[in-house]
Amino acid sequence: MEGLGTVASALLALGLVAVAVALSFYEKLDLEKDIGVAVVRSFVQLAAIGYVINFVFGLDSLGYVALLLAVMVGFAGWTSSRRARGVHRALPLAAAAIGVAAVCTLGLLLVLQVVPPTGRYLIPLGGMVVGNSMNAASLTMGRIRDDVEAQRANIEAALALGATSRQAVAPVLKSSLRSAMIPLVDSTKTVGIVFLPGAMAGMIIGGADPLEAVRLQIVVLYMLLGSVAISAILVGLFSYRSFFTPRHQLRPATPDA
Repeated sequence: MEGLGTVASALLALGLVAVAVALSFYEKLDLEKDIGVAVVRSFVQLAAIGYVINFVFGLDSLGYVALLLAVMVGFAGWTSSRRARGVHRALPLAAAAIGVAAVCTLGLLLVLQVVPPTGRYLIPLGGMVVGNSMNAASLTMGRIRDDVEAQRANIEAALALGATSRQAVAPVLKSSLRSAMIPLVDSTKTVGIVFLPGAMAGMIIGGADPLEAVRLQIVVLYMLLGSVAISAILVGLFSYRSFFTPRHQLRPATPDA
């Protein structure tokens, strides 16, 4: 019966995906292929990472935990760079920003002894950090690219009046960073009222004490806020430079932009 229940729930979830595909087709959003790829990749990747995590837990080695997190950071940087075509050196920029955010956030948790230095804590928390930092990096670079092209005339006018590239692009950079951080800030504001986060809900469903689930969720939320801010600011401060020459001249528009 449990097997049938699992199959039934999976089919129901796929039915909801089919609704999303149908709506995308109806509204001509051209997201059908992306949704299909996302469904298949998520299934394969989650199944694979389940076996990998189980293997790493069995080894009980921080070296393997660090290696797994490094692979996550590399893949997140690659994924983020694909969403930022037209940004020079997007891959190393995204990977570096995500990596720094992960190291700073998880390192602080370990130094303050908020969580024990074991794979059981570091891998899931690291996955949350890397995933949210990846989204922030993608949003920041994509928004900077689009806004630089949309406001090219204003930026060139500011440069002509003697502004540096940093001064000319400041409004674009500010709006890009705000766009990257606002979703998590808003979700943090409404947590416990509008929705229950995944970590807390999972612990409660698993039978954990609700107060212990709340304590861990607070740690996760503050950790994610910090990592998203680090990732967005780092990638923003370095990626905008790719649109300017060393002499603070705006580069010509690229076909991929």
